[in-house]
Formats: sequence, C-alpha cells, structure tokens
Amino acid sequence: MSTISTDPHHHADHGHHHPPAGLKRWFYTTNHKDIGTLYLLFALTMFFIGGAMAMVIRAELFQPGLQLVEPAFFNQMTTVHGLIMVFGAVMPAFTGLANWLIPMMIGAPDMALPRMNNWSFWILPFAFAILLMSLFMEGGGPGFGWTFYAPLSTKYSGDSTALFVFSVHIMGISSIMGAINVIVTIFNLRAPGMTWMKMPLFVWTWLITAFLLIAVMPVLAGTVTMVLTDKYFGTSFFDAAGGGDPVLFQHIFWFFGHPEVYIMILPAFGIVSSIVPTFSRKPLFGYASMVYATSSIALLSFLVWAHHMFTTGMPVFAELFFMYCTMLIAVPTGVKVFNWVATMWRGALTFEVPMMFAIAFIVLFTIGGLSGLMLAITPADFQYHDTYFVVAHFHYVLVTGAIFSIIAAAYYWLPKWTGHMYDETLGQWHFWCSLISVNVLFFPMHFVGLAGMPRRIPDYALQFADFNALISIGGFAFGLSQLLFVWLLVKCIKGGPAATSQVWEGAEGLEWQLSSPPPYHSFTTPPDVK
Repeated sequence: MSTISTDPHHHADHGHHHPPAGLKRWFYTTNHKDIGTLYLLFALTMFFIGGAMAMVIRAELFQPGLQLVEPAFFNQMTTVHGLIMVFGAVMPAFTGLANWLIPMMIGAPDMALPRMNNWSFWILPFAFAILLMSLFMEGGGPGFGWTFYAPLSTKYSGDSTALFVFSVHIMGISSIMGAINVIVTIFNLRAPGMTWMKMPLFVWTWLITAFLLIAVMPVLAGTVTMVLTDKYFGTSFFDAAGGGDPVLFQHIFWFFGHPEVYIMILPAFGIVSSIVPTFSRKPLFGYASMVYATSSIALLSFLVWAHHMFTTGMPVFAELFFMYCTMLIAVPTGVKVFNWVATMWRGALTFEVPMMFAIAFIVLFTIGGLSGLMLAITPADFQYHDTYFVVAHFHYVLVTGAIFSIIAAAYYWLPKWTGHMYDETLGQWHFWCSLISVNVLFFPMHFVGLAGMPRRIPDYALQFADFNALISIGGFAFGLSQLLFVWLLVKCIKGGPAATSQVWEGAEGLEWQLSSPPPYHSFTTPPDVK
C-alpha cells in the first residue's frame, strides 16, 4: 500500500488528469455540451455558405436574360445549396440541440457514447470540405440537383460525382452514429422516475427521429453507391440499355428522401412543444396524443415516398395508395397544431423572441402543410410537379418550419448555454425582418409556380419577371436579416445581463419547464423520484 501517494500534487505532471485547454479541448472533447456547441456553430457556418449559394441563385433570377453565371454553374449552385442546407445546416443543428439538451432533460451525466459523439462531429467538416472542393474541379461540381436523379448523375455528370458520393457517405456515417448515441442515451441513462411518458417531448421527437435515421441513411448509402458503380464500374442499375431502370433510382432515393424530410421536422415539433407551454404559463395540452401523433407521422413517412413520383407513370392503384397515405399524414400533423393552439388558449401569454418564432413556426408550417396536401392530390400534382409551387411548399416547411424552430431554440436556450441574457430588442428586429422577408421570398413562388414557371432553370419567360424581382429582393433581405442574429449571438456570448434560474420572467416555476405534465423535470429541480 505504501506505493500509493496521498500527496494531492503527485499527479500534477500527468497531463491527462487535466482537461486539455485551447484548441485541443475542442478536438478531443467528449463533453456533450462542447460537442453540441460544435454542431451548432458548424450548422450556422454551413447555413451562411448554403445561403450565399441561394443568393447566387436569386441574383441570376432577378431579371430574365441576365446570365450573371453560366447555366452549368447555376445548376451546381442549386444542387450544393440543397445538399448543404439539408445535411450541413438543418440536420447538424438538430443534432447539436440533441447533444446539449437530451442529457439534461433526462437527468443523464452525458451522452452514452461520448467518444463516438466526438467522432460523429469531427468527420463532418471533412465531408463538407470534400463537397465544396468538388466545385473547383475541372468540369465543375455536381450539377444534377440535390436529388441527383439518374441518368443525370450517372451518364451526364462530371468526375465531381465521385467526390459527391464520398462526401454523402461520410455525412451518413455521422448521422447514423449520432442516432445510435441518442437511442442508447435515452434508453439507458434516464434518471430514476423519468418514465417514458414523463420524458419531455423534445426527447421523444428526437428518439423517434433517431430510429428514422437508422432506418433510412443506409438506403441513401446504397443509392449513392449504385450511382457510383453505374458511373465508374460498368453496372446498369439505372440504365435501361443494361437491363436497369432510371425510375428504380427514384424509388430508392425517395424511400430515403421522404422519411428524411420528417427527420428534419420532428425535432422542430419537440422544440415548439417546449417553448409554447413556457410562454403560455400552462402545461402542454394533450401530451400523450403528441407522443402518439409523432410516432404515427414517423410510421406513415415510410408509406408515402412515391408521391414524389406521380408523373412517372405509376399504376392507378399505386397513385391512389400514395395519395391517400399522404393525405393521412395530415391527421397526426393537425393534432399537433391543434395541441399547440390549445396550449396557448386562455394561457397567460407573453411574446418574447422564442415565443414569436414558435408562433410564426405554427402558422407558416401550417401553410407549408396545406400546400403539401394540395401536392398530395394526384391529378393536381400533374400540374404542380416540377414548378415553383413545389419550391414554395418545401421552403415553407424547411425554412419557416425547421430553421425557424432552430432559431427559436437558440433564443430559448441561449441564457442556459451562455449564462447571459440576449438583447431582446435586437432579437425582435431579427424576428420581424426575418418574418416579413421570408414571406416576400417564398409566398410569390406559389403564384409563379401555378402560372407554370418550372423550377431549376437559370432563365425564364418575361411574364414571370416582376414576381421574380420581388422574390429575389425578399431573398436578399432574408439573408441580410440573419446577420442580425450573428451580431446578437456574439453580443450574448461576450456578455450581457446574467441569466438567473428564473430566466423567462413571470414563468412562475415554469421557466425551464418542459413539455410534459408538471411537476416533473425542470432544469432547476431534479426529477421527482418515486
């Protein structure tokens, strides 16, 4: 026993007993809060890179006949803008929120698999470096749309396709590891008394999202691999001349792609279900129905993929099946909207910035849902398909849906993350500038789409000129509005009024109350152990 030193300074020389400092801390960290922060900052960076590409798109479309950029480069911008916003901005932002919040919401010390957590983040910058570098290759980057339909991606694309495939594989590996981590954490590390039906709804939505990710990311991996072998190794999965089928590509892609769009909205439902009760000063209406609705949406998301393919010549029976299944998804989604409104009904509402973004989410996401219902109707979809109406639809659910919810979450939890209160006035400016500009940007797209303007084109007929100028002005205004958010973030991280445990004033013990029946699990009191 005499060999064991009791001297407190004995281990001072061994570096591994001290957390690494400086850059090393961020590279080596296994702390869920650090990794959550890395994900969020990475997502913000990608949001601006993807946004810059959208600015190129809108500058080109400001007037007909402009030709600011080459048509091929325009196509590369639409492709990489989509890929970066989906895989680089929205998904990592939600994963960052999961890392920060899930352990704290379930009373866990950290994520269950901290080393894997570190790795799942640190492969992302390399994936996107590869994707962005492909733009500088001879022949340019991928220009076949973010859906990379064969034969565009197999026969008619440059060698950047190989880099695109490799980068998508790395993103997929990251997503699967993140999802495994979420599932293992929620199953194994809940505090005593934290039963399934006492978990905050954010935790529920992420648990369901994680299962979706594990189910569909391997499908995407298979798709991109088949594209790669068709292009470079002489297979004919998608080539009719070799016995393949280009429509097969669409079936496999959308079997991934439709659950993917729910992966990008379910965590948003969890965020809004945390924020609305706080600023209504009452518990969430219909907690259990929210859990069942989320599960129903996830299950139905696997039965609707071919609604992206109504114009490919499916049998009428298949068209009817996919039409009805798609319309059915509106039911659990409607339940959620009803429950949020019922939570606010006769509540003691206040309108701080997180609540404003959450309410904007509810209204505008519903508009996106209604245009989705229009697209679900097969004969109508023949008219809407591949027009700007579709662009308007999915941007309402992804920008005013997913991204507004991420911004709402950032405002809601910033005091918790930084210890400082953000500048409320600046936040209000950011909200109103974003709200107005985002509608000037996307609402007129419904009209040009219904009037027949096709999407993914670098030029258009003169009749669409006025609306496109308006849309582009909205686009630039929305992009610039996000600089207010960065300014606010910098100010908040540097300092500002100290955040107390009672951050949201007058929330009477609900200040960090999450979305399930009180009095369980608020951030300031440990879970009720029974």
